Amino acid sequence: MPAASYHFRAVAADGKVRTGSLPAEDERRVARELKKQGLVPLYIGLAPERRARELALPKFQFGKRRDVLFFTQEISTLLNAGVPLDRALSITAELSERSEFRAVVGDVLRTLKGGKSFADSLAARPDYFADIYVNMVRAGEASGSLQAIFERLSEYERTRDELRGYVVSSLVYPVLLTLVGFGSIFVLLYYVVPKFAAAFAASSAKVPPMTQFMIDLSAAVQSYGPWALLGLALAAFGFRAYIQGEAGRLWWDGVRLRLPLIGDALRKAQTSQFARAMGVLISNGVPLVQSIQIARGIMTNRRMADSLELVSQGVKRGEGVAGPLGRTGMFPPLTAHLLSIGEETGRLDAMFLRAAEIYDADTRAAIKRFTALFEPLIILTMGVAVGALILSMLLAITGLNEMAL
Repeated sequence: MPAASYHFRAVAADGKVRTGSLPAEDERRVARELKKQGLVPLYIGLAPERRARELALPKFQFGKRRDVLFFTQEISTLLNAGVPLDRALSITAELSERSEFRAVVGDVLRTLKGGKSFADSLAARPDYFADIYVNMVRAGEASGSLQAIFERLSEYERTRDELRGYVVSSLVYPVLLTLVGFGSIFVLLYYVVPKFAAAFAASSAKVPPMTQFMIDLSAAVQSYGPWALLGLALAAFGFRAYIQGEAGRLWWDGVRLRLPLIGDALRKAQTSQFARAMGVLISNGVPLVQSIQIARGIMTNRRMADSLELVSQGVKRGEGVAGPLGRTGMFPPLTAHLLSIGEETGRLDAMFLRAAEIYDADTRAAIKRFTALFEPLIILTMGVAVGALILSMLLAITGLNEMAL
């Protein structure tokens, strides 16, 4: 077999990361050669490695979530390569692109070296590491399976980030389309129509009713438009302040779940998030009631999250999960049926993960249906509005030309 050039990434004894390429017949020969040189291979392949931080995430998804995803994938890779935890943290800090997160990893490493457990070290930074993350690491330390835990955490963070990115990126275009459409109509009414109105006023021609309506609408926009925009801005500010309160948040979360098309997608996305968290926690030995409380904390819809208190109480009474969850009426009916099967077969964690997969796919399908309906509707609405404006002006211009003849 002819030799080929294999790219590699490996860790040296001093903790530094080495990259390069070696000619060899296969990957195993490259691995043996690297070990002879005192290097621990992290990646070997014919193509240059696609690094974890180069995942195809939406361009706007920077910040803490992306840092945690990068951290999880790097620690998982290094632990699988047999690198000790403290050295893995040092390498991850060195590879981090953002100085802010580099400092966070440094804090975790110092706390770990100070004698605390890895889970407690992560818990000291709740702004980055949520309860579900800390509890899974704690379970991994207790069972001696930290390497396997980080593999599952890596998959959990990646899948959750992909779904969130898909939902947000799918809604960006319809929102931009709406803003551009209404902005175009505002510009036409505020700047363009008044110029035609001045020309019509200077003539004695009778203005068509449709044109007169547009002129009156333009005059109203000029007179009250700035005040209307200010009123909308104040209303938006007041609405935002209201929904940040306890009562307002509960009301708004309930309204969002009842919205046509998009409400169904939100419900399924929240169900997927809850089910995936539960599946990962239970499979790693976290008690059921504690898992419910942790999963409740990561849900963004308060209506659905608060309903889990009834599920928790039902579990404490020995009723299981499926029955109380179905009685809340907040989750899709299929969820309770799947969990009932999981309880009967003793595979509750697997059924939670299966439910997460189902609702991931359903969320994407619901978002696709929404955008497929909403985008043509907005385009049609904007087209009719702009067309009506242009037609009203053309009718008046035609009338002026006929008078001139």
